[in-house]
Amino acid sequence: MSGSHVLLVRLAGPLQSWGLAGRFARRDTHSRPTKSGVIGLCAAALGLAREEPLGELAQVLFGVRADRPGTPLRDYHTVGGGRYPLRPRDLLLDHQRAAKAVLASDAEGSQPGPFGRGELEAWYGSPKYVTADPISGALVSKEVRRHALITERWYIADAAFLVGLEHPDAAFLERIAHALEHPKRLLWLGRKACPPSGDLALGVVSGTLKDAFETHALLPEAPGDEGGQSAPVTGVRPWAWIESPRPIPGVGPLSDQPVQFGPDGGVHSLRWEKRHRITIASHARGWDIIL
Repeated sequence: MSGSHVLLVRLAGPLQSWGLAGRFARRDTHSRPTKSGVIGLCAAALGLAREEPLGELAQVLFGVRADRPGTPLRDYHTVGGGRYPLRPRDLLLDHQRAAKAVLASDAEGSQPGPFGRGELEAWYGSPKYVTADPISGALVSKEVRRHALITERWYIADAAFLVGLEHPDAAFLERIAHALEHPKRLLWLGRKACPPSGDLALGVVSGTLKDAFETHALLPEAPGDEGGQSAPVTGVRPWAWIESPRPIPGVGPLSDQPVQFGPDGGVHSLRWEKRHRITIASHARGWDIIL
């Protein structure tokens, strides 16, 4: 099959988060959807296992147009610290924690409440860190957290992006489009706390990514704008980032080209993209979609 085709995908919702280098203490978000995140979204919709090769999915050219860039939102978290109530399973599965509870009750001259409802001052055992004791085999806390953990998570609020996936095989893109509207797994916009809203797959069109972005109107902003354009195209020139199949001189690469996903983290390589100001054509197509 000759020529190029583009699958247009709408990514909109109350919150989005597209991490590039996030860790537990600080989980960042890119200013726009990443290729790794969008390919992961498509892989989940198709029902691919995490260890399964991505095949043609990894070969598509990726582009994103920021119709509504959204607002950065910081979510401040504290975990643990202070007085932590012990649960029955804490005493049954963690002999170290049970011993501390007994010592605390003896020091205070009181007995633990029913079902082990004692409390330890400024003590917290993180439930995520569990391992087997090398001697008894009992499940115990691998790390003891005595002070509150402070974390921050970043999101993009009230954003809407038009994503394009370019590939020469239109039938392949149609399969992805069908899967996005009939997913085999749950979908989210970068993080599980960020479900998408409304239609995702907006159809497959002929041409390149830049052609598709220039010939389609901005995504509508409210339900009352369905079937029309969210803003006049005159003077509206949104930014778009379009992937290049080869390195671009003077442009730094992004490390979000997915090679393989896995339960312990994915494998990524480098890719290049160029930023464009998109002039939307006067004859641009409107939308008839569910928001």
